[in-house]
Amino acid sequence: MEHLKQLYESWKGCEPTSIQLLPAAGSNRKYYRISDADNNTCIGVEGTSIEENKTFIYLAKHFAKKGLPTPKVLAQSNDSRFYIQQDLGDTSLFKAIEGGRNAGGEYSAEEKELLRRTISLLPDMQFKGAEGLDFGKCYPQPEFDRTGIMFDLNYFKYCFLKATGIDFNELKLEHDFCQMATDLIGEDSNTFLYRDFQARNVMLDKDGNPFFIDFQGGRKGAIQYDVASFLWQASAKYPQELRNELIDVYLDSASRYAKIDKQQFTEKLNLYVLFRILQVLGAYGFRGYFERKKHFVESIPPAIENLKAQLAICGQKYAYLHKILGEMAELPQFKPQVASVSKYDGQGELTVTVYSFSYKKGIPTDESGNGGGYVFDCRSTHNPGRYEPYKPLTGLDAPVIKFLEDDGEILTFLESVYKLVDAHTERFMKRGFTHLMCCFGCTGGRHRSVYSAQHVAEHLHQKYGVKVHIIHREQNIDTWL
Repeated sequence: MEHLKQLYESWKGCEPTSIQLLPAAGSNRKYYRISDADNNTCIGVEGTSIEENKTFIYLAKHFAKKGLPTPKVLAQSNDSRFYIQQDLGDTSLFKAIEGGRNAGGEYSAEEKELLRRTISLLPDMQFKGAEGLDFGKCYPQPEFDRTGIMFDLNYFKYCFLKATGIDFNELKLEHDFCQMATDLIGEDSNTFLYRDFQARNVMLDKDGNPFFIDFQGGRKGAIQYDVASFLWQASAKYPQELRNELIDVYLDSASRYAKIDKQQFTEKLNLYVLFRILQVLGAYGFRGYFERKKHFVESIPPAIENLKAQLAICGQKYAYLHKILGEMAELPQFKPQVASVSKYDGQGELTVTVYSFSYKKGIPTDESGNGGGYVFDCRSTHNPGRYEPYKPLTGLDAPVIKFLEDDGEILTFLESVYKLVDAHTERFMKRGFTHLMCCFGCTGGRHRSVYSAQHVAEHLHQKYGVKVHIIHREQNIDTWL
């Protein structure tokens, strides 16, 4: 964090008034919100992959020149490990359309309009963004090619298909994989493939305008890949009627750059959807079967249902692959499980609220009406607040984190916490309960409680995929995972 502070000072010419660590995302990068005395903010980024950082910085600057809706890079360190970018706020498209997702795909008119606005901007990134772009600077490779496709298909084979126990002929399957790779690549493409175009990677500014982030994995590739990624995102639950409408919006926008035959586009799009489902199942197999993460195991049956629907669309083009996938989709373990429900069970999606607080100001009030959960007292652990260098910092700051983890008492404390909260979370998810509350208190609500609350919140979100509402009460921080 000290390096980011120095970079900010050299760019801005003054010291920041605060640097706040933001909740962890899926990557190894750390994000900080940096504020000045006038409450102007920017985002400081620390990334361990220098090549990935360089790619993001290059692409962001290129897209800015093209006038595309991406965050501007404001400053960077000489070694490119740290950089500062425009702050786009905290509202992602994924969060903004949460209501329709929770309603099983019943999206409101406002949510549909956000989706239309977003996908209408995608061709600008793909076509205009590719103009003058040096694809040689993309990371880890300049183009989505045959090698990348075969890697993903074999990832599915080894991490998912083999784990099912189905007997199959590898030579016949490889033949169909090779044919699929040939069909996916097709003619040469000169467009930018975003690679991870999905609702979580679209931010909405204060006026509700979409901005695109996390494009550092982009490269040259087919336009259908991004449309498949966006519209068939596993957790989005877009109904097919809405998908069809959004495809038309996309094609109308793309017609400004190229003449696209809708039938040919749709045929290739269907193939990319099948490919993306296999990619997803490979990831679920690795995370679920090998890393034994419950959330990914539970995500497999819905993905299998998507696979069944796509097999019906794609027909018998890859006969042996179609046969094996059909057998796999009918395995008993992939049938949706109907749990027995008692009159005491809930019928909803679990949200966990995690507080940090100061005992001097009282224990947080449960506003859900559920009345269940935990209050953990962190005051039995070593307090960094007793030492002058740590007093102005919080449990989100790197020096405090290092102090607590080097000391080790907080880690032992949390080992027991994880066991208790995990058991509670699993039971609540199984029974359809909608709320669990976990509070962490210490003397000032600044160091130990903040560290504990943040780590437990991230642990629950990563392990189970549940929504987590984090409230660091004494720091006036209120965020969602």
